[in-house]
Amino acid sequence: MQMSSAEPAPWVAVASKVPVITGLFWGIKLLTTAMGEAASDYGVHLNAPVAVGLAFAGLVAALLIQFSLKRFNAWAYWFVVAMIAVFGTMAADIIHKAGVPHPVTTAAFGLLLAIVFVCWRAAEGTLSIHSIFTRRREAFYWTTVFVSFAFGTAAGDWTAHNLGLGNFVSGLVFLVLFLAPAVAHWKFRLNDIFAFWFSYVMTRPLGASFADWVDGKRAHGDLGFSKGYLAIILTVVIVCLVAYSARTPRDKTEGQGFSAGKIRRTASPG
Repeated sequence: MQMSSAEPAPWVAVASKVPVITGLFWGIKLLTTAMGEAASDYGVHLNAPVAVGLAFAGLVAALLIQFSLKRFNAWAYWFVVAMIAVFGTMAADIIHKAGVPHPVTTAAFGLLLAIVFVCWRAAEGTLSIHSIFTRRREAFYWTTVFVSFAFGTAAGDWTAHNLGLGNFVSGLVFLVLFLAPAVAHWKFRLNDIFAFWFSYVMTRPLGASFADWVDGKRAHGDLGFSKGYLAIILTVVIVCLVAYSARTPRDKTEGQGFSAGKIRRTASPG
């Protein structure tokens, strides 16, 4: 059978646009959430309009690069995640500073996240991140990632401030919530796609809570480290890990790990 040279249909599998889920993936993801929190807070403190404008421009540029590629590229992928971490944090914080309380923003973003999942599942039949082979699925994926960052930002602030847990205890709570699906998947065969997305959403408040604990005010029980220095240090570590990730063949292997799911493929008749 001879494959047609024509352009594939909009949903045809071409190449995976996301990395394999490994410990390295989770490590970089957690670091980007912490970096996004520190960078957002520092930038807004210096000049909020300029910081928001630059973050938005960076996010648009990152998405244009990502969508222009035909297969996974570690640098492009993590550039988008990093910019969503920064701008998504700003978006949630701006809404709160406009007078909307954290419980309301947490509930609103949580509902929006559920709607995105329902729409994605209804349109594509799967939420597996290893079925990201089309522009529409990729659009659903990045929409989910963005809303999860905004939800996580609001949820972390809600537990730390409104519930009075503080940043460190909030971080411990979200650490348990982050690890619980992996244990349930391992011991009790919890659905792998649900387990992945639950843990993924929890990375945002987990990383941000510990970042706020490190660079928060000593008077509030935090460590008081510089937000700017923390953002720089985390960025350097992230760049080093992404450089390593880009050189390892594991990130180029499709359809493995958490949430492999079913991948839809087709070939033109020959």
